[in-house]
Amino acid sequence: MYKEKLPHSQSALILGIISIFTACCCFNIIGIIIGIIGLNNANKAIAIHNNDPNQYDGINNAKTGKTTSIIGIIIGAISLISFIYVLTTGQFDLIIEQYQDIVND
Repeated sequence: MYKEKLPHSQSALILGIISIFTACCCFNIIGIIIGIIGLNNANKAIAIHNNDPNQYDGINNAKTGKTTSIIGIIIGAISLISFIYVLTTGQFDLIIEQYQDIVND
């Protein structure tokens, strides 16, 4: 019997991986948003699979997408909290000065 691909499972996996990348390398808030979208897609895919497990194939993509989305959200949140801490304590100017010293040398 042919099983259909599980809807939303592949997009959950892709969005989870992108959320980790954007939370680490780009803007942390974008990583959080993409992680939330990926987590939502993973939950939809798991719910669809749980309704009829014999009809769909690809639950591993949904579970992996859920895990990577959660990791992306956590990394993005930690990064955002540390950025807010740096801004509120006044250390941002010190970091910019050190960066300019490195660039100018």
